[in-house]
Amino acid sequence: MDLERLITALGPVEVRGGAPTDIADLAYDTRQVGPGALFFCVPGERADGHDLAGEAVERGAAALVVERPLELGVPQVIVPSSRAAMPVAADEFFERPTEELVLGGVTGTNGKTTTTFLLHAIFEAAGMRPGLIGTIESRVGGESRPAVRTTPEAIDLQRTFRAMLEAGDRSCAMEATSHGSELGRLERVRFTALAFTNLSQDHLDFHETMERYYEAKRRLFTEHEPAPAAAVNVTNTWGRRLAEELRQLDRAPLLTYGTVPEAELNTHPALERSRLAGGFNVENVLAAAAVARLLGLPDAPVVEGVARLPGVPGRFEAVDEGQPFTVIVDYSHKPGALEAVLRTARNITGGRLICVFGAGGDRDRGKRPMMGRVASELADVAIVTSDNPRSEDPRAIIDQILTGVVGPVEVEPDRRAAIELAVEQAGDGDVVVIAGKGDEQGQEFADRKIPFDDREVAREALRRLGAPA
Repeated sequence: MDLERLITALGPVEVRGGAPTDIADLAYDTRQVGPGALFFCVPGERADGHDLAGEAVERGAAALVVERPLELGVPQVIVPSSRAAMPVAADEFFERPTEELVLGGVTGTNGKTTTTFLLHAIFEAAGMRPGLIGTIESRVGGESRPAVRTTPEAIDLQRTFRAMLEAGDRSCAMEATSHGSELGRLERVRFTALAFTNLSQDHLDFHETMERYYEAKRRLFTEHEPAPAAAVNVTNTWGRRLAEELRQLDRAPLLTYGTVPEAELNTHPALERSRLAGGFNVENVLAAAAVARLLGLPDAPVVEGVARLPGVPGRFEAVDEGQPFTVIVDYSHKPGALEAVLRTARNITGGRLICVFGAGGDRDRGKRPMMGRVASELADVAIVTSDNPRSEDPRAIIDQILTGVVGPVEVEPDRRAAIELAVEQAGDGDVVVIAGKGDEQGQEFADRKIPFDDREVAREALRRLGAPA
């Protein structure tokens, strides 16, 4: 694509060293730069792309997008924000792919992944050839790709949308995160319909306040053009607020859903066919059904799609080695999610409820005592351990969790040993919940990342107990 076309898309900008230049690709990471690339110099937490521009040029970059002029002999497009320019240029370069896709999005604190999988299954049942973008994986043309981050950077995201279309996909189910909204990754993404699941404390290390966290979600409904049709869960306070604000704006169709009488969609035939365990999955099924209804889909593919989905990896996933008690692995790493999972587990146990949990390092510290309170109040046995401590001292994280506990808890910083301890204590009819990491394949420390899968660790512990193979 000619550089002039991208400059026109970016609006009034200053160009230095300008000349007709063909752009072969877009990049923000020097490792991805090839001949003819347009390189975006994005300031980041660890490095400033302006400092790496020379390397990008050496690798073949034909032009740069910069926030300040650089002494380099290639055309430079000077913009107020290189990050903000990326989604605009990427949308243009990849020929506005979300104008061609039916795009169903899901945003909220909890339930995004499961609802996205449900929506993908519904689209499949409806013959809509769906792609998928989410926490666990992406799917393009029916092939799975590992997810690097839940919401990719704008260039990667628009490239993926175009790849879906070229592979024959005609729709996409996508998780839409508050980080993606705040950092502009979701700009120029045209959601056909978007679901709001709920809001509870998380990511305040990034957003700082719940109000700013909410605004990052709200922006997806109110500032995108065209405005997406909105499916809003009014079972929670934040959802009720969003629904009321959207009614006042009256920019796009709105359908409320939830488990409360005032919700416009509070039941659906798909609920009877769902194989997903847990009361919280009622809201997830209703969310997917609400999006489908906004898209004009009949109930039949909704029921069929929901019935097809046996479960989602690491989301209330059972580990069964023939033991006389239940072991559940779940991704719940936030107070609200942990509470929902433990309440559901309580409903299925005839004995004690045992919970293994921790909290991630370099993340919202305010939720740590809240998680300690939830686990100690709702579980009969709470075992506090490490999650992904990252750069923090695991014991310091545990100490912060302990400030919120009510009553006695057990502490075992080694996550493998904590899981083994929980399994060894469990008896007939008990339920063991291993919370926090779900389907993750590793555990992150300050100086290393080790292979670690809660499901496999639990399975190994059960086998050592002599459970049948």
